Amino acid sequence: MPELPEVETIRRGLKKHILHKRVENVLVGLPKIVRGNLTQFQEVIRGNEFTDIERIGKLLIFSLDHSEFTVVLHLKMTGQLIYPTPLEIVAGGHPFPEFSSHLPNKFTHVTFEFDDGTKLYFNDLRQFGYLQLVTENELTLIKQDYGLEPNVVDFTWEHFSKLLGHRKTILKVFLLNQKLIAGLGNIYADESAFAAGVRPDRKIDTLTEGEARQLYQSITDIISKAIELKGTTFRNYADSEGKKGGYAAYLQVYGRAGKTCLRCKQAKIEKIKLGGRGTHFCPHCQK
Repeated sequence: MPELPEVETIRRGLKKHILHKRVENVLVGLPKIVRGNLTQFQEVIRGNEFTDIERIGKLLIFSLDHSEFTVVLHLKMTGQLIYPTPLEIVAGGHPFPEFSSHLPNKFTHVTFEFDDGTKLYFNDLRQFGYLQLVTENELTLIKQDYGLEPNVVDFTWEHFSKLLGHRKTILKVFLLNQKLIAGLGNIYADESAFAAGVRPDRKIDTLTEGEARQLYQSITDIISKAIELKGTTFRNYADSEGKKGGYAAYLQVYGRAGKTCLRCKQAKIEKIKLGGRGTHFCPHCQK
């Protein structure tokens, strides 16, 4: 699933390309992808334009000109938002052959057609992603469900330590709880715990202040680096131009089960399930 760095990368890419372009048409091939009234969704967006794109956690928020509605979009596990460049349109190429050799393809469920002839494609292999029109009040309620977000001004050690408190929950479960920390997913939770030297199955109330501070710093550093490198392409993530992210080369534990730890060069990376999620760690480097 695309996490904070991937969704932020997509947001930044789309802001360069689609703002203030008139949407001539909205083609929906799979109605269930649009939550709510499909006809209203198309009528509100058709003839309108996107004026801004925000993000909270893994959720994208598209502002519309002259409308009481906002569009929210969640990529879930396999969603993509691809805005091909003119060269890519002519070539008909796509960086992931498994998604067919051209756009749109059988995994394209929504297409936004702009007045300059360009198009934005929403693809989703697993079909768990969604788009939805929401009012200002509904958007406020949605935002209230998201917790502290890494790499914003409020993500301070003071706020993070208060969030930890004396919780007895397992660290990995804590890191994945979007109501506590918004934007972290499996990849960056595992990588942050490794960088901090703490096992993901530790109870929060067993962390020393030093370990907690290191965890806070690790989250901050890793998310910053991942955004800089435009995210991690582990399976099918692509940025808004259909390009792969560059952070995969820096992964220390995620996806490396059974391989020798890159840090200690001794132990094998183990994979266990915590909270129903596959979790990677080094039994030697993490305590």
